[in-house]
Amino acid sequence: MSDTKAVRLTKDSGGASASPPAGVEPAKTRRLPGSTESRIKSGLGIALLVLALVLPLYLDQSFLLMGLAVMASAIGAIGLNLLSGVTGQLSLAHAFFIAIGVYGYAYFSGSAGGVATPYGGLELPPLLGAAMAVILAGLAGLAFSPISGRLSGIYLGVASLSLVILGQHLLFNWEGVTGGPNGRRVPDFSLFGFAFASPGPGADQILLLNVPLRRNELLWYLFLVVLVLAYLFARNLLRGRPGRALQMIRDKQTAAEVMGVNVTRYKALAFVVSSMYAGTAGVLLALLLRNPTPGSFGLVLSVTYLAMIVIGGLGSIPGAVVGAAFVAATPLLLNRYADFVPFLAQSGSGGIDSGTLAKFLYGGAVVVVLLLEPGGVAALGRRGLSTLTGSSRRQRVSAAAPVDGPVAEPGDETGSETDSETGSTAVPPSQGPDRGTDTSTEGNRRP
Repeated sequence: MSDTKAVRLTKDSGGASASPPAGVEPAKTRRLPGSTESRIKSGLGIALLVLALVLPLYLDQSFLLMGLAVMASAIGAIGLNLLSGVTGQLSLAHAFFIAIGVYGYAYFSGSAGGVATPYGGLELPPLLGAAMAVILAGLAGLAFSPISGRLSGIYLGVASLSLVILGQHLLFNWEGVTGGPNGRRVPDFSLFGFAFASPGPGADQILLLNVPLRRNELLWYLFLVVLVLAYLFARNLLRGRPGRALQMIRDKQTAAEVMGVNVTRYKALAFVVSSMYAGTAGVLLALLLRNPTPGSFGLVLSVTYLAMIVIGGLGSIPGAVVGAAFVAATPLLLNRYADFVPFLAQSGSGGIDSGTLAKFLYGGAVVVVLLLEPGGVAALGRRGLSTLTGSSRRQRVSAAAPVDGPVAEPGDETGSETDSETGSTAVPPSQGPDRGTDTSTEGNRRP
């Protein structure tokens, strides 16, 4: 028996530690092209997390409020991206589910009050009230799932629009829960007796690096923890079987059905998960606004969230965060620096105020993204990272290489394995780039 035959028998018998015979060079282990990119992404994520932990100690109150608005919006944008970007289901009802989270928390954990318009409250512990509000938003999404599971595209968008219209009617007229057009007060959040609020007169100050932590600083860390958990859950969902099934439904629904994916069930699952993300964002927005009014949760808010995921990149979780940061922070930045923009008018004066200019800006950003880079900011980031690491060039070279091992010369038995019985030659298969780490083909794999 030849040396190469012995090596093949050893591998078949499970001997992974067998060394190749003399004269045969071991195949070089190829380094994955995406390993450098993974390290850069991990390092960037850690740096951003450390920066987010330090920022509230040095920012003034206006920037703290801006950061809280960005984090709350980012959670809602992640949920909508799971539905519209990953699954391909157009929804205009995101504002409706956010309103459920807002007023669900206000009613479950709040107390009865109101002067002109009385409203009620169950006065439950804030953590329990927040959890019930998120579950209520998920149940509302589940109630709509028979429709969302059978419709798609513009038909689902029009059907979901009915939820916003119904929601506006309920918010303005269900005064015992929402407080009517003037809204209602939202209770402060507390966790196991620790209140995320400014200490009262005579109470001990909470210090971090000699910086006193008041309500907005404490809420910053609460929002940050919720955002990190929401981000990790969405990322792990996309990396697992459900995420691949959702992407297959987006890419080719018929092919997904042929491969055994229960399309109706997965569409319903995407709508429920997206609704719960919206409910979570609603709870955080309730804590931020403190006195929410029903007029804030109309169709404009749903369109704003669609702008977030389009600018950031459909189907990208980091892109949803970036898009939310741009859309949520732009009007607040313009309002803060309105004195430096000469043509901005005061709000309500009839001219172009900061809010109107912000809508023009991110509306124009949506048009630019759709024309120049449909993948959004996420696609630009991936392209820049590939250029920085040179992974695109390595992948092209690796894909063009037919054989990973040494090339066999005619008559050389070290480059191929010849079966003594059939006389056929077994050539090692070509190993291209690792398709498991390529996000562009993630939706084409079988769940």
